[in-house]
Amino acid sequence: MRISFAILFTALLTSQLGAADAPVPSFRNQVQPILAKYGCSSGACHGAAAGQNGFKLSLRGYDNEADHIAITRHALGRRINLHDPARSLLLLKTTGAVPHKGGVKFETDSEEYHILAAWIAEGAPGPQALDPRITRLEVTPTQSTLKPGAEVPLRVRAHFSNGRSEDVTRWVKYTSANESVANVGEDGRVRVIGHGEGALTAWYLSRIAIASVSVPFTNKLNSSVFSKTTRRNFIDDLVLEKLKSLNLPPSPRCTDTEFLRRAFLDTIGVLPTPEETRAFLGDSSPKKRDMLIERLLARPEFVDYWSYKWSDLLLVSSRRLPQNAMWAYYSAIRAAVETNTPWDQFVRRIVTATGSTLENGAANFFVLHDEPSAMAETTTQAFLAMSVNCAKCHNHPMEKWTNDEYFAFANLFARVRAKNGTAGDGDRIIYAAAEGDLIQPRTGRPQPPRPLEGKPLSPDSPVDRRAALADWLTARENPYFTRAIVNRVWANFYGTGLVESVDDLRVTNPSSNEKLLSAAAKFLADERFDLKTLMRAILQSETYQRTSQSVPGNEADTRFYSRHFPRRLMAEVILDALSQTTGVPTVFRQDVRNANRGIGPAYPAGLRALQLPDANIASYFLKTFGHPDRAQTCECERTSEPSVAQMLHIANGDTLNEKLKAPNNRLAKLLAAKLTNAQLIEEAFLLTLARPPSPDELKRSGDLLASTDDAGRREALEDLFWALLSTKEFLFNH
Repeated sequence: MRISFAILFTALLTSQLGAADAPVPSFRNQVQPILAKYGCSSGACHGAAAGQNGFKLSLRGYDNEADHIAITRHALGRRINLHDPARSLLLLKTTGAVPHKGGVKFETDSEEYHILAAWIAEGAPGPQALDPRITRLEVTPTQSTLKPGAEVPLRVRAHFSNGRSEDVTRWVKYTSANESVANVGEDGRVRVIGHGEGALTAWYLSRIAIASVSVPFTNKLNSSVFSKTTRRNFIDDLVLEKLKSLNLPPSPRCTDTEFLRRAFLDTIGVLPTPEETRAFLGDSSPKKRDMLIERLLARPEFVDYWSYKWSDLLLVSSRRLPQNAMWAYYSAIRAAVETNTPWDQFVRRIVTATGSTLENGAANFFVLHDEPSAMAETTTQAFLAMSVNCAKCHNHPMEKWTNDEYFAFANLFARVRAKNGTAGDGDRIIYAAAEGDLIQPRTGRPQPPRPLEGKPLSPDSPVDRRAALADWLTARENPYFTRAIVNRVWANFYGTGLVESVDDLRVTNPSSNEKLLSAAAKFLADERFDLKTLMRAILQSETYQRTSQSVPGNEADTRFYSRHFPRRLMAEVILDALSQTTGVPTVFRQDVRNANRGIGPAYPAGLRALQLPDANIASYFLKTFGHPDRAQTCECERTSEPSVAQMLHIANGDTLNEKLKAPNNRLAKLLAAKLTNAQLIEEAFLLTLARPPSPDELKRSGDLLASTDDAGRREALEDLFWALLSTKEFLFNH
């Protein structure tokens, strides 16, 4: 009975369409959105790389020509029936008239059925060259301020190249970036769950529109809370503006001891010495924090720390580079940090590097990425903080980048070549050939080389295409370049990026404070991409100098900087801090076990982890605490997730125990100095936590030392240091 009804319904429908002289449904603009909306062309169904049950569609319908052939011609054309549309498998399966693993998608009296049936009845025409193309997607309301439990419908309009616009709310795919704040149903209705801010994405025909939802906290705050809060610069103004809109009270200023330790660890990756701590705490100058910031930015350890950070980003490792090439690559990065090379100039040197990889270490970037696609993907990930990888196979499902745009961008690197040099092992000569293009597999021909959203280049020009890429990439008007590096630097100091994660600056993952990110990006561009100037502004801000202690009302904040967010120290910083505290350097050796040669030679004695040029290190401690392998440009390689292995390593691991037991370590020198128990305890606290002990801590630690005779004093002191080095206060930056 159901099939018979469908036949009658289709017959009636087609006769009505003919009578009304209705336009033939467009495969490109009407059929494809239905298949995408109901998951037929999703990655879990027929849009998978291998399709499903012999039926393959492009992911979310990005390849109209191939999809039309698959629907109308493959399987002997049995998926549609031009003479009796209601008997088309395309309709029978989606309505459940015949068994379908995907289940019922819509009913026979639905608008979706109406469109598909009419399209088949009109001969199932394919995509036409003159079809209107979507130019813009518009969602309303763009911004909403709501309360928990509220609901609001989204409306979405698509604008086309022929000037026409239509309501496509019914066929849009919706997602929520923050389900703890709000979710959105298939019908576009937003339902508020909790407090904070969330972004909602509307996707239609490879176009994306974003709506934001703000749900203020229910704190009862006086306006003077924000008007009387100290402000140092634009960072504080825009953070407080956001906090006020969300009813989040800011925490007060941190203590001098908190600031001292925090600034040291975030800026140079080492702890202050007891002498530095005493001098800072004893300084009564109101400018002492600013003076400390200037000293830190000028320290040699600053070069170590940031060279290491950018070596992570640019994958410096002897796993894929010979030793001398690896050292040349690291030296080029270190020289740029040491001379405070502006970020745009630094990046330009890398993406346009030519010549010997031993003489111009930056050229090793192209040895690590030896084909155009890898060069394109790492360039966008490292310097734009966004992944275009998905667009290599299909239009990006969560971004606006298409398969055509991916291959146009990758074609900028198609003429980069390498040949052997004459300076020995590891010497490769990088140069730009005068011809050559990257073929796009889907079309069998190259795309004209073009930066993302940039102007296409002449395919026949012999000029190195990377020069035009560098011009586009580092331009101050590039909406991605400056924001990407600002977000990376911001996350280093504040613990959480304005966009999380820092490698994921896509349209569908907006910033927690868009005005602030834009203002910080403009500030850096105005300062000619001087990263130290940005760091100075961050360190001086009252936002950075807030305590990590919450106040009533901001306990739940994890994104808006009402307080400082504690986070565990980097693996290398922890290990260096253990060495610094105990006075026992760590011996580092290269890990060459994969080459069946055992453990490699040792680095010079006294070298800190943050001074290592190479990620290929034989260190169980670093591996356990999340040291990255530098195999891919992604912050996800480094992990701060806790584990049982970490707990055991701190509680009873060889690394810490051997340093505490070393015969000539700092503990031995403290005991030899004949210090009183109170002096020993103060030194222990200053060395580990960069603060004096509280009266209670002094008493309890004193009881521990007083309970032993001279013979057991060393062991008691080891226990005290072990207890301090095992605390969250030591292992976390707060």
